[in-house]
Amino acid sequence: MTTLTNLLDLDPAQLIAYCGELGEKPFRAKQLQRWIHQFGASDFDAMTDLAKSLRDKLKTRAMIAAPAVISDHTSSDGTRKWLIDVGQGNAVETVFIPEENRGTLCISTQAGCAVNCRFCSTGKQGFNRNLSVGEIIGQLWMAEFELRRTKGIEPGPKGERQITNVVMMGMGEPLLNYEPTVTALKLMLDDNAYGLSRRRVTLSTSGVVPMIDKLSQDCAVALAVSLHASNDALRDGLVPLNKKYPLKELMAACKRYLEFAPRDFVTFEYCMLDGVNDTDQHARELLALVQNVPCKFNLIPFNPFPESGLTRSNNSRIKAFAQVLMDGGIVTTVRKTRGDDIDAACGQLAGEVQDRTRVQDRMKKMAEYQEKFGKNFGRIVEISS
Repeated sequence: MTTLTNLLDLDPAQLIAYCGELGEKPFRAKQLQRWIHQFGASDFDAMTDLAKSLRDKLKTRAMIAAPAVISDHTSSDGTRKWLIDVGQGNAVETVFIPEENRGTLCISTQAGCAVNCRFCSTGKQGFNRNLSVGEIIGQLWMAEFELRRTKGIEPGPKGERQITNVVMMGMGEPLLNYEPTVTALKLMLDDNAYGLSRRRVTLSTSGVVPMIDKLSQDCAVALAVSLHASNDALRDGLVPLNKKYPLKELMAACKRYLEFAPRDFVTFEYCMLDGVNDTDQHARELLALVQNVPCKFNLIPFNPFPESGLTRSNNSRIKAFAQVLMDGGIVTTVRKTRGDDIDAACGQLAGEVQDRTRVQDRMKKMAEYQEKFGKNFGRIVEISS
């Protein structure tokens, strides 16, 4: 039986090559791409300016299939979250955040995440697999045309675009799923698809240094870095990837990236954790750390979950922390929490993951040991490691 090619998996160059394999000229690929990504079409018969012979070929050899939606919830503040089925018991989450002058879609790139940051509930789900191009761009495809249907807006390039900004900040570490992520990015930017500006597409990374350099050459979009700590000792405990790519290397990579980036600054994301990383001294350390890297800070009030053992910094502490950074000349914002009543806020995306890394099993055993040994648990771990 012939395996159907999912056309959502193909970037502009790949779609031209695919049409060539069908004996078609390159302009057919552009027509096909517009039907898929500007009209949201999944029925080849609806693509009326394609030759019938091509439509007949496509019906037997290709498909346009985004992952199925399991659930669809809208928050009291208008934030909308979809749970997306990516097969074999795995589901990822996609979030749309409407604002007065823009609509931002937060996209997932992996089923789970292997980075396992201490403050992120996604990491506590463990990791199963990377998403395909079709599963990544399919989130944008589904969301854009579902939002248009909800508002009664006609599909097509003249229809009012609902999604103006995309952030790769959902489940997973995008740079650990590099090729599919970059292919999806190229589709987002292509004028025959979504036509988004590089300034309006942001990739967030926990700091995979070699791939930051590679991204600068392949598809430089706006860059956000999950920083969350002002020194290596602290970050090693919050973001384990720091042990492989410490802060000095990460700052150097950020500075190199800016030579190619569409924005002249890197955004550093910083989750505010009570009594952990939120003192004035931490803020002063940050000023020293980023002194040679043009940047802005986005302070994120922590969204607590039981497994983390962490709590949110209070508002006055966040305000004082921000003031130290601003007094040091750094543009600093505090992220407004959105969608927390439907678990769609930053750090809350957990989905459903068949964990191949057994993170959940290890966490359960750690909790059992902690209950058994109490205050001596930390000492036991220290000795055993």
